[in-house]
Amino acid sequence: MNGIASQGQLRLSYLRWALVTVPAIVFLGFLSGQLANSGYGNRWFDALDKPGLMPPGWAFGVAWTILYVLMALAFAIVLHARGAQGRGVAIGLFLLQLVMNLAWSPLFFRLHQVSAALVLIIALIVVVSLTIRYFWRIRRVAGLLLLPYLAWLCFASYLNYEIGRLNPDAETLVAPALRTQVR
Repeated sequence: MNGIASQGQLRLSYLRWALVTVPAIVFLGFLSGQLANSGYGNRWFDALDKPGLMPPGWAFGVAWTILYVLMALAFAIVLHARGAQGRGVAIGLFLLQLVMNLAWSPLFFRLHQVSAALVLIIALIVVVSLTIRYFWRIRRVAGLLLLPYLAWLCFASYLNYEIGRLNPDAETLVAPALRTQVR
């Protein structure tokens, strides 16, 4: 059969990609955060001085869930665009930035490497910018879907920088012990 796919078939093909990418990327982001013990509730992080623009803890979970969904939808669009020029490079860049993204939480929250995490997030901003450029060339909407992610990464790099500035000893700071009451 050599027929051209109908609009319905094309939508269904995109939907299949999205049904794989969205849960997978949201789960990987969740898993990275859980394994790193990221955010408030981490004794080391709680002991640090925070910048004035630090959002409340719940905002990070909401923001990252939305961002991971947008990333996954953009990725599904590019995966669906078979035969598009630059698709292989775009997929490679997306996967590279995803690995870098997933590595940030363990580096910052688990290993307490504030300076290395800042270098990583700046490199991540560069790779995401390139990813947006390639996604944009394939499907403009795919590039647009990554813009909120890039904006959040810029804000997160500011927070990372400020935490390092406010806590020059952060990498050697020992988290306070849990309090116990012994009678």
